[in-house]
Amino acid sequence: MRNLRSYYSGNLEDFLHQSTTEILGIIHANNTTTDTTIQQSNTWEQEISILKDQLAIFQEGRLLFEYTIPRMGKRIDVVFLHQNIVFLLEFKCGAHLHYSTAYDQVYDYALDLHNFHKESHDKLLVPIAISTSAPVVENKFVNDDHIITPLYCNAHNITQIIQKVADTYHEQPFDYVKWEVSEYLPTPTIIEAAQALYRGHNVHDITRSDAGATNLTLTTSELNRIIEYSKQKHRKSICFVTGVPGAGKTLVGLNVAIDRSDAKQGEHAVFLSGNFPLVQVLQEALARDKVEQEKQRGKRISKKEALRSTAAFIQIIHKYRDSFVGNDQIPPERIAIFDEAQRSWTKEMLVKFMGTKKGIHSFQYSEPEFLISTMDRHHDWAVIICLVGGGQEINTGEAGLPEWFDALRRSFKDWDIYITPQLNDEEYRRERAWTDLVHGLNVTEKPELHLNTSVRSFRTPYLAAFVKALLDVNSEQAQARYEQIKTKYPVVITRQLDKAKKWVRMQAKGTNKYGILASSGALRLKPEGIFVKNEISVANWFLNAKDDVRSCYALEDVVTEFDVQGLEVDYSIVAWDADFRFADGEWTYNNFTGTRWNHVASPEKRLYLKNAYRVLLTRARQGMVIFVPRGTTEDLTRHPSFYDHTFNYLKSLGLKEI
Repeated sequence: MRNLRSYYSGNLEDFLHQSTTEILGIIHANNTTTDTTIQQSNTWEQEISILKDQLAIFQEGRLLFEYTIPRMGKRIDVVFLHQNIVFLLEFKCGAHLHYSTAYDQVYDYALDLHNFHKESHDKLLVPIAISTSAPVVENKFVNDDHIITPLYCNAHNITQIIQKVADTYHEQPFDYVKWEVSEYLPTPTIIEAAQALYRGHNVHDITRSDAGATNLTLTTSELNRIIEYSKQKHRKSICFVTGVPGAGKTLVGLNVAIDRSDAKQGEHAVFLSGNFPLVQVLQEALARDKVEQEKQRGKRISKKEALRSTAAFIQIIHKYRDSFVGNDQIPPERIAIFDEAQRSWTKEMLVKFMGTKKGIHSFQYSEPEFLISTMDRHHDWAVIICLVGGGQEINTGEAGLPEWFDALRRSFKDWDIYITPQLNDEEYRRERAWTDLVHGLNVTEKPELHLNTSVRSFRTPYLAAFVKALLDVNSEQAQARYEQIKTKYPVVITRQLDKAKKWVRMQAKGTNKYGILASSGALRLKPEGIFVKNEISVANWFLNAKDDVRSCYALEDVVTEFDVQGLEVDYSIVAWDADFRFADGEWTYNNFTGTRWNHVASPEKRLYLKNAYRVLLTRARQGMVIFVPRGTTEDLTRHPSFYDHTFNYLKSLGLKEI
């Protein structure tokens, strides 16, 4: 019987009595996902030999080789269950030095099991990085919430390390086999999810199965039913998928796009986004992962080659749109997924752009109307899926949800429209009457198309509600929500940037991502060393390693709401400037021009500014620190009164000052 969770699984006694050849044969037989290289086979043989020597003195235990971590798309070299403790062994065979990358790698495994592996929540996890030829180092035993901070050893002192841990910690007995087959309930980042989906996993494989994340599967299933119905009945349909920030709208869209990407079946799908940073990061992440996956198979492809295929699957919406201007070509895609559909352009914005930038003066469409018209060119069936975030319009000229309905009413009344009850909310309607929006349209309500639980903040489902109450100046509700999240999801405030940086570095473990976020209008954070106008590579910021000064870890470059929308970090520093400041019990809206702050009068621009802070405050998965400068009386553009009232309001909600 093939073991799908690990390549080898057996009691310690069986392992010690089986020959190396027999164990190696079992590992090879269970490795059906990749071609085994000679180097990998030799590594397994070394690991088996070392462990047969080092574990021979122990009386009980269970060994698992290549134990899978689905969310990360990786496998732990060896898990040793002994004395009711979970030892995670990551080998670097032949290494003469102890590497911090191995430390972070095995730490990540422990954190992942602790957070998402059901039977590991209350078990002691001991990550060990084994550089087989490295010198002995002195380890400190630090137990941080059931995880020992990673230990270093070599091929000759594994016994000693394991014995010392077992003598120090006395844990409650548990069933090793039950642990091995435990339910795994992950919540991947959008980057991890895209990589896993691209490798052939699906939403069910890589997400939790609790009430909140089951919603992802329900939504995907409902979309598939609508697609099948449209195909069979020769209908053209448009679906509006709504959800709280971080609920997984983009994840659902990516899953459908990949699942329905078979052009041979006449179902070719494309994932389109107007969010250039998101597209850039996802394309780059998938390309880098593709290169690494092929390298592990013994094949070499260039990143440029890998980027060509990822760019076909995920496209920037403007390039797709422009390819159909001035012609009557029928799109090859039957299914088009528009991410962040609320950010599509108004008619005025697009007509101006097409005239001045493209020299096309006859163009007379809003972006929603033109995008629907391209899919309407199909003679029988087509499906559009609009992923809509409430309260996330952050840019001038963004049409919001109402324009999609207005476009359907003007030109496409025969389309079937599938909506959620939540669309009848001010954050989506933008002061339009609901009856006005849906009048004369063929509308069907589908509650399953709403994602009501954030899976970004896997530690708490209440972050989005807390942020909404905070921004709506509903202090009582914000305080209540903060009480619900504070033990699992820390939100703290400070007046000192150095303290904020120290806090995120202390909170983060392994390769947890952390970085500085600020609004694009936060121009007077410059004296604090935060330059929002500095051009950066968002892909490098999100994807590069700790030792790269261009990465988020360096805490040098800052990303704005435009860079980070749709993406996430584990811990954030949200730097709060005077563009959005609290005074006399309400928010005031300001923009900095030249040498002074100016009051923002436009309701639309006020909405964008408020939503910019909504985006910033919902980017962190595990916790955040809000940095509010003190200002100075020596600089009228940074007067303390611009910041003190904001700080005091946040503190009144119960946030702890550090």
